[in-house]
Amino acid sequence: MSQKRPSEDVELVSDRRPSAPKPTRTRACVECKKHKIKCEPVAGEEKCAKCLRSGADCIPYNLNQRLHEEDVTWKANATAEIAQLRAAVQRLLRHGHLPDLGSFSEPSPANVISPANAVSEHGIPTAMVVPPMDMTRENSQERDLDDESGLVTAPMRSLYDLTRIRNLRTSTRWNPTASSIDEDFIAQGIISASEAEELFTRWKEKHHQYLWAGMLMAHQTLDAVRRHSSLLTAAVLTVAAVHSPGQNDLLQRCYNAFVSLAYSTSLSRVHSLDDIRALCLAAFYLSNLSWKLSGLAVRNAVEMNLHQAFHKLMRGHSEQRDNVRLWYACYVLEHQFSIAYGRPPLMHEDTAVKNIEAFLDSPLTTSGDVRLCAQVALFKVLTEAYMAYGSDPEQPLSEPDFQQLRVFNFAIEQWRLAWQPRSADSHSIGSYPSKGVVLYYHFARFQLNSLALRALPAPSAASSESLSYDRREAANIAISAATSTLTLIFEEPDLRRALPGVPIFTHTMVAFCATFLLKMAKTWGGVAQAASPEWTTEPLGLGLNFNISQVLSLSRRSANLLARVAENLNEKHLTRHIVAGIRELLKHFDATETPASNGAHALAPANVNGVVGQQQVDFANNYNMYDLIGSYGFGFDETFLGQAASSDFDLWPS
Repeated sequence: MSQKRPSEDVELVSDRRPSAPKPTRTRACVECKKHKIKCEPVAGEEKCAKCLRSGADCIPYNLNQRLHEEDVTWKANATAEIAQLRAAVQRLLRHGHLPDLGSFSEPSPANVISPANAVSEHGIPTAMVVPPMDMTRENSQERDLDDESGLVTAPMRSLYDLTRIRNLRTSTRWNPTASSIDEDFIAQGIISASEAEELFTRWKEKHHQYLWAGMLMAHQTLDAVRRHSSLLTAAVLTVAAVHSPGQNDLLQRCYNAFVSLAYSTSLSRVHSLDDIRALCLAAFYLSNLSWKLSGLAVRNAVEMNLHQAFHKLMRGHSEQRDNVRLWYACYVLEHQFSIAYGRPPLMHEDTAVKNIEAFLDSPLTTSGDVRLCAQVALFKVLTEAYMAYGSDPEQPLSEPDFQQLRVFNFAIEQWRLAWQPRSADSHSIGSYPSKGVVLYYHFARFQLNSLALRALPAPSAASSESLSYDRREAANIAISAATSTLTLIFEEPDLRRALPGVPIFTHTMVAFCATFLLKMAKTWGGVAQAASPEWTTEPLGLGLNFNISQVLSLSRRSANLLARVAENLNEKHLTRHIVAGIRELLKHFDATETPASNGAHALAPANVNGVVGQQQVDFANNYNMYDLIGSYGFGFDETFLGQAASSDFDLWPS
C-alpha cells in the first residue's frame, strides 16, 4: 500500500469543509421561546426550522415586548387595587360622617411646600397649599337632641344645628396629632439628626426648668417630641439655636422650619395641646414673633375648650389638670406681652384665674404649679391696674388716682409675702424660684408707680412746677424699685446664672429699668443743671430721691452683665441689642460721678464731658414723657428698648 503525500491529505481535508457558513441567530424567536426549544436557523431562509415546519411567523423575541406585557399586567392589577381602596375609603368616610372622597382635591407637586422651601430668603412664604373651602354638610340632617345641654346655646352652635355645615363645628379633639418621624423636617435633612440632638440636649439642660419646672415640655427625648408634634420640635430647636453662639446658619434653618409650620397651623381647624405649647414656648423666647404667637396660642386654646378644663377638674376629672396648667400658661404669656406692648389683654379674669388656690389644693400639686400660679396672681393685679389707668400716653394720673394706686401697691406687697415662701428652691436652678418672686415684685412696683410721671408737662429751667406729695411719693417708689431690680440681679448669683435661660420678658425688665433711670437723669438732671450751674443737692421743689452717680454705676454694670450673658447667646438674641441700647444712652454722660453733699440722694445734674453744655437744655426742650416710660406698658417694640431689628430674622416685625 503506497503512502499518501502530505499534499494529498491537505486536499482531502479541504474538500470536507462546507462551501457556505451556517447562519446563526443572536436570540430565539417568539415561537421557540414559547415552547422552550432550541431555535435552529436554516441556510437561505428567514425562518427557523420550527417555524418552517409549522408555518408560523418567525418573529425574533423582544425584551421590550416582555416588559410591555408585564407593565400592562401590573397596571391592571394596580387599577383593581386602587378601585378597591377607594371603595374602602369611601365607606370609612361615610361611617365617620365626613365629606365624600370627591370633595378632597390633591395639590399639584408644584404647589407643595416643605419647611425647606416654605419661606423665601426674606422669610416670606413663597407658596401655600390652600385647602378647598369646605361647605359640605353632615350626612345626618337631623338634630341630635341628646346632645342639648340646655335651651341657651352659643350662636355658632345654633347655626351649625340649622345648617349642619361641618366647618362651623368646633373641633374638640384633644388627642395629639401624630407626626411621622419619617416625614418631618429632620427626616428631610433640613436639620441633621446630630444637630437636632445637640440642640434638644442644650434645651433640656439650660432652659427646660425655667418655665415652671418644664411644664411646657413633657417629653423626655427628641424622638418622643417628633412623634407628637413637628411644631413643638421646631420650636424647641429654634429656641435652643437662639441660645447657641456662632450658629447663625443653624438658627436660620430652624427658624425657617418653625415659621413654615406655624404658617401652616395658623388657619388649621385641628390642633393638639403640644401645638399650643409650641406657640407659647416660641412666644416666650422669640422677640419678633412674641405678640402674634401669644394671640394665636390663646385663640387655639379657646377653640380646644381649655377655658372649660378648670370646671371639669373641679368635678373630679383629674386628667384635666394638664389642660388647666396650659390655660394658666397662656394667661401669663398673653398678659406679659400685653403689658410689654402696652396693649389690652385678650384673656379676662375667669373662674380658673379667680380660684387658683382651689387648683393648688391637691396632692398632685408640683413646685412648677406654685410658680405658675404665682405669676397668674401677679398679672391679675397688674391687669386690674391697666383697666383702671389705661395706656393713653397723654393722660396723666389725677390726684384721686393715687388712692387707688396705694391699693395696688398694697396688693403687690401682699403678693410677695404670700408667694415667696411657697416658691421652693430647686436642685437644678437653685434659689431662682423664690428670688424670681422678689425680682417680679420690684419690677411690678416700678411699673405701677412710674405712671405717676406719665404725661407731665416738660420740665424747664424757667418754670419747674413742684410735684404733689402723692405724685412725688409714687415717683420715688418707682425710682427705688427700678434701682432695686438692677441691684438684685447683681447681688443674687442664682439670678445671674438664670439670665441666659429665662424668657425675654426678664431681659426687658433690666432694659426698662436702666432706660427709665438714665432718661430720668438726662431729662430732670438737665433741668437742675440749667437752673443751678453750681453743683447742688437742692431738689428744686421736686423732692425726688435720685442719685445720678448711682444711676450711672448701675446702668454700666447692667450693660456689662448683659454683655457677658450675650457672649453665650446667638448674635440675634435680644440681649445683644439691649446692651447696645443702654450703652448708646450712656454716651450722653461723663464717666465721672457727680458729687452729692451730706450723703443725700438728691437729684443731681448730669455733666457731659465735664462741661455744663447746651446739650442738656436741648434734651429737656425735646422732652417726651412717653419716650421716657412708654405709657402703661414699656413699649416693647420701641427703639429705646433696643429690640432686635426685623431684618435680623428676615421677617417683618410683629
